[in-house]
Amino acid sequence: MAIRQGIPAATACLAVLIVALAGGSLQAFREDREEDLLPRIEHERDPVKKAKFEIRLARLKLRQGAAACEKDDHDGCSKSLSGYLELMKSSWKDLKSSGRNAVKQPSGFKELDIALREDAHTLDDLKRRMPIEDVGGIDSVIGEAEKIHDEDFTALFPGGEPRPKENKPAPHAAPHFVRGGVE
Repeated sequence: MAIRQGIPAATACLAVLIVALAGGSLQAFREDREEDLLPRIEHERDPVKKAKFEIRLARLKLRQGAAACEKDDHDGCSKSLSGYLELMKSSWKDLKSSGRNAVKQPSGFKELDIALREDAHTLDDLKRRMPIEDVGGIDSVIGEAEKIHDEDFTALFPGGEPRPKENKPAPHAAPHFVRGGVE
């Protein structure tokens, strides 16, 4: 009889433990916020950690810029994309000034490479959705981000081939489609 009375109490304790653990892990994965990242960037002395915080804030700025562009808020879009680009440049500058060899100690360099690769897709998608008169501003951001990515990629892979470009030319049409018939 005592065991049966203990089962609900044990179940309740287990439920409380699960909720507590889930709540703690949810906080660890919460969305980055500018007001949290700015003080961390300002006070961080380790250039690699600082660069990682700058990458996180830059990606937040990119999301804000994309949202502003979708709402036709041209000033907000331009301001956020400029902030994105400045943070990525600062991140790259911090990594270069760290004195680390990117091949032997890729932390930071690798995160920058991944972020810029993923952001290139976001910027390309944004460019396709923009009115033609607004594309010039996005093209300059894309060009600058590609320069940073090329330099970072070269630091990670100094003796290798240049970074492969994502924009591949369209494949040529099959000859029977060009001539209009089947051979």
